[in-house]
Amino acid sequence: MKWNKFRLKTTTEAEDIVSSMLMDLGVQGIEIEDKIPMTQAEKEQMFVDILPETGINDGIAYISFYLEEDEDKESLLEAVKNELEDMRAYVEVGEGTIEESQTEDVDWVNNWKKYFHQFYVDDILIIPFWEEVKPEDEGKMIVHIDPGTAFGTGMHETTQLCIRQLRKYVTENTRILDVGCGSGILGMLALMFGAKYSVGTDLDPCAIDATYENMEVNGISKDKYEVMIGNIIDDKAVQDKVGYGCYDIVVANILADVLVPLTPVIVNQLKDGGIYVTSGIIEDKEETVKAAVEAAGLTVLEVHHQGEWVSVTARKETKA
Repeated sequence: MKWNKFRLKTTTEAEDIVSSMLMDLGVQGIEIEDKIPMTQAEKEQMFVDILPETGINDGIAYISFYLEEDEDKESLLEAVKNELEDMRAYVEVGEGTIEESQTEDVDWVNNWKKYFHQFYVDDILIIPFWEEVKPEDEGKMIVHIDPGTAFGTGMHETTQLCIRQLRKYVTENTRILDVGCGSGILGMLALMFGAKYSVGTDLDPCAIDATYENMEVNGISKDKYEVMIGNIIDDKAVQDKVGYGCYDIVVANILADVLVPLTPVIVNQLKDGGIYVTSGIIEDKEETVKAAVEAAGLTVLEVHHQGEWVSVTARKETKA
């Protein structure tokens, strides 16, 4: 099935009003493109590997919407143009031009899977569950993964940095907390490395579903790995549920702008002598994260680089 796509050029000042107008005219869904920088609060809500590049805000916004081929586009476009002209009396709508194109009906949720194939992180085989394990790979450490719409296939440098640090520090008695667990790959690998128990938190409900699905595929039971939704930075209920002073390792593969407020909070979840593994840090934020770690009373043990990304590992010293 093909769709008619319409891309309306307006201003960031008017994008909310224009979006509301389109909805009022019967448009079912829209996409907004702009270069408005994210607020600090928005950054702290993004438990992801890579912060989107927005560039310099130029005040321009593009709003895209779609109509089926047989829908009456002429009537709708005429109504949109009339509404835009009326808006000019009280808001700067900019050009108000509309580009038209045609697009195929694509399964955007699953289309990315054709680009995701099995790969190694050192001697660990990470393989999408829809691919077969080759005979020569039988007997190796294998993680079957389908992140769905959550983050974390293991391909990104930040995840690989965390994997190597977990392998180094996990013992048979390790209880691990993964903040921003995504697909659950780090918590699962910790268990495969011999950890006793994993806990994961995330803001995205899709991450919770993805983690439990990946646990099932990898034969990991829920009595070994618990996942929960919520923001551990400022939600006392989540902090209480996760627990205090009970983790040998806390891993956080998220952004530097999230690690800074997270670190003084997460210290309370670590045992004395516990290890704090961070990544998701772009090179120019390395010193910022190290300073936050040290300000929280942790001792920096290691700093590793891969590509333009950094991992900082620290320890919570045992109280005298």
